[in-house]
Amino acid sequence: MNHSLIATFFPFIGQVDLSGYLMVVFILCILAVIGFEFVNGFHDTANAVATVIYTKALKPIYAIPWSGTWNFLGVFLGGVTVAMGILKLVPLDKLMTLPISVGACLVLSVLLASIIWNLGTWYLGIPCSSSHTMIGAMIGAGLAFTWYYNGPGVNWEKAEEIGSSLILSPIIGFGAAALLMLFLKHVTKSHALFHIPSGENDRPPIHIRILLITTCTLVSFFHGSNDGQKGVGLFMLILIAFLPARFAVNHAIPNSKISATLNQTEQVIAKKLENNAAKEIVLTKLMDAVNQTKACLAEKNEKEAAKTYRYRKQVESVVKDIRALLKDNRVTLSLEEKETLTLASNELEHVTDFAPVWVIAIISLSLGLGTMIGWKRIVVTIGEKIGNEHLNYAQGATSEIVAASTIGLSTAFGLPVSTTHVLSSGIAGAMVASGGKGNLNSKTLKNIALAWVLTLPVAILLAMLLFMLFHLFI
Repeated sequence: MNHSLIATFFPFIGQVDLSGYLMVVFILCILAVIGFEFVNGFHDTANAVATVIYTKALKPIYAIPWSGTWNFLGVFLGGVTVAMGILKLVPLDKLMTLPISVGACLVLSVLLASIIWNLGTWYLGIPCSSSHTMIGAMIGAGLAFTWYYNGPGVNWEKAEEIGSSLILSPIIGFGAAALLMLFLKHVTKSHALFHIPSGENDRPPIHIRILLITTCTLVSFFHGSNDGQKGVGLFMLILIAFLPARFAVNHAIPNSKISATLNQTEQVIAKKLENNAAKEIVLTKLMDAVNQTKACLAEKNEKEAAKTYRYRKQVESVVKDIRALLKDNRVTLSLEEKETLTLASNELEHVTDFAPVWVIAIISLSLGLGTMIGWKRIVVTIGEKIGNEHLNYAQGATSEIVAASTIGLSTAFGLPVSTTHVLSSGIAGAMVASGGKGNLNSKTLKNIALAWVLTLPVAILLAMLLFMLFHLFI
């Protein structure tokens, strides 16, 4: 029965060899990650449409589907760099050596902790960050995992990198929006740009409407390309935890292509070893890794988790060693050799850092639909309660230009940021630039700040407790 359900609703997954409660938990996890991204749609993406709705540039009936569509495209076209960064927060390699039930505990605790806090803050109309929530939950589950199984539980280097981007992005959003707003005030002569709409039919001129709709589109697209990828990362975590032999590596890449890449790398290393009397350890280490990867490549298949795991580890080792060689000043490489090795490392990285198209499509659809259904609570907060005056056209445009730029650049560097924090801080910056700090609604800002401070510790604690609870049933 369970197998037929999987085949009916998720035909791309293929045959699933799970029995008993694990099959039920697997289905629940898939539904939970879809639910998380759906909640993310009406929790975070609502920020993108708040400005066009409150400046009367678009009516909600048009703005919501428009934003949802561009969120869908953002996830679909945004790549998987951010998704893989999220995935690397948890002890994935250690997880693949343990029983599937352990992975089920970790995945469920992350998903449920994220959904519970997201729904709670949405219900209260507080623009809290889904990114903060999910990352906190992953850290909490990783800490609980360490408590039970020792070894590395959280990739603290990656957590620090992600944490820095989450902390800096709202500061950048506030400062950049304030500066852009001041620039517009002193440079532009268009009084219409600073008009505050006062009635339902008080709509902006066509050129300002185009500007506001364009910025809304950009924020929606880049939100999808950044926040949407977090859902892709969670979905891949589920697939790797429950079906490691199938999804720990990209079996769609032909073995012949991997062999050719390894051979090209080997040729460069062999040439360097011939001309390097000192036999630098970085060269011999990489040569050993290439040879071991070739052996693992011959053995790997979609049914044996242990062999797939060894292959994944070896590919990761080769990529790491290639990049170490490229940075090593003791070994002189020609431009052609550097290009060959760089291309090889990028090609091999696709073996481990990937997401099937159908995963991206499911997450895209969930995010897009979520945007269209539960947008109103957060939109009201963004549009009416951050400042003490109604949003004017310039404030809406500047905050969204800054948000789109910040999120787009973060996606390009593979760093997750919070659309909520960037945009709400951008609006706050634009409000301050317009009328000083007295123009801000202190009560709303205190609620947002409180949620911002509490989100990480609450998500960490909640995920830890849930992991411990679920672990009782193993």
